Amino acid sequence: MISEISSAASKEMASYSLLVKPSVEKDLRSLPKSVIKRVWARIEALADDPTPSQSVKLAGAEALYRIRVGDYRVIYGVDHTSKQIIIHYVRHRKDAYRTL
Repeated sequence: MISEISSAASKEMASYSLLVKPSVEKDLRSLPKSVIKRVWARIEALADDPTPSQSVKLAGAEALYRIRVGDYRVIYGVDHTSKQIIIHYVRHRKDAYRTL
């Protein structure tokens, strides 16, 4: 099951909708609170710019990207036709690419 992030302010301005997999919610619960705020701010910023200059397209994946937030990585996919961003993982850099 995937939950959709919606807030009135960001929905009016955002051109892409954010979908968060349940695994991301589990990943976020295991992070320190200070890191969660930074990660969440970067995730919300993706709605306005799905491929910021700091993002890197992952090799071997059709439409997966990653952004860095300190020692953590946010792995996400972009569907440009339906204007959706699906957040797949938020993990420490040592574990981020093991399950791709």
